[in-house]
Amino acid sequence: MLKTKQHFEILDGLRGIAAVSIVMFHFMEWVYSDYSKDFIGHGFLAVDFFFCLSGFVIGYAYDDRIAKMGVSEFFKSRLIRLHPLVISGSVLGLLAFLFDPFGGHPELYSAGKIIGVFFCSVLLIPLPIVADRGFNLFSFNAPSWSLFWEYVANIVYAFVLYRIGRSWLLLITILSAVAICFVCYRSGNLLGGWSGPTFWDGSARVSYSFSAGLLMYRSNWIIKNGLGFIGMAFLLFLAFLMPYSTWNWLTEPLVVLFYFPFLIALGAGARLATGLKKVCLFLGKISYPLYMTHYAVLWMFGNYYTSHKPGGMQLSLIIISGIILAFVLSYLVMIVYDIPVRKYLSDKRKDRLVS
Repeated sequence: MLKTKQHFEILDGLRGIAAVSIVMFHFMEWVYSDYSKDFIGHGFLAVDFFFCLSGFVIGYAYDDRIAKMGVSEFFKSRLIRLHPLVISGSVLGLLAFLFDPFGGHPELYSAGKIIGVFFCSVLLIPLPIVADRGFNLFSFNAPSWSLFWEYVANIVYAFVLYRIGRSWLLLITILSAVAICFVCYRSGNLLGGWSGPTFWDGSARVSYSFSAGLLMYRSNWIIKNGLGFIGMAFLLFLAFLMPYSTWNWLTEPLVVLFYFPFLIALGAGARLATGLKKVCLFLGKISYPLYMTHYAVLWMFGNYYTSHKPGGMQLSLIIISGIILAFVLSYLVMIVYDIPVRKYLSDKRKDRLVS
């Protein structure tokens, strides 16, 4: 029941490429408030790629065993996989908020408010009340907004999606596609979901991409090809380099509705060169820790940039250093905390099931 299935290594690698892209986007976002000047102005679409990949992988991992393992065990497995980094991201975000050497204003908030925001972050309860953090749903670790919707998608999967056939799943996917188009046309882009005012945009983004990924798995939409990891990584990165323009209301839905599912179908069927297997596995392992811990470094960079206004070569070196620091931090968190905690919890769970 708890046997781990083999991964699609190239999809693991692509998840890492998406994580790196969104970290780069977040750093550049501080420098270019006008996304049309940002070379990676569509890096935020990596979240939609994550959602689509999640639907595919969840279907692959659980469609044939969730009935036997039960809903409660499914939720336990997802909590063990996801929540340790939700907690560590919240702790790092709190420390960065309190002790940022370059700025921030924790003194403007009462101890009760800070504690409340922290515990809401740990429990994934949206609370967009901190102005200094842009009224993010989760002020101490903004990327948690997508984890909130990932949890919602997992709950809907456990109670609804795994029980229904492809025809109903196709209908849900089509209706969700309409919602994506509406959100993008109304707002001009798909950048929402992370803040209080754009909260429901996140539901449209996860609804389509997760259900599309699940539909792809159940329909066996896998395209055999010889592109390999390098070719697939290049194709994925192109989506994030797409120019940011007044045509976003059209181009972004096209990427999310068609291009990302197409890439996952290609990635699942691509042949991986033996020498790149370790690279893909590493990128897959580091992707989630990197995504969930980089905001602590990012806010310090943002406050430094706002107060010191570095430019030219100095700014480039600072951004590169910040991204490297985010990588190092995420790796340490993964090795020292995430992997040991998940192993401990998984072993305890297996012992209980055996006994």
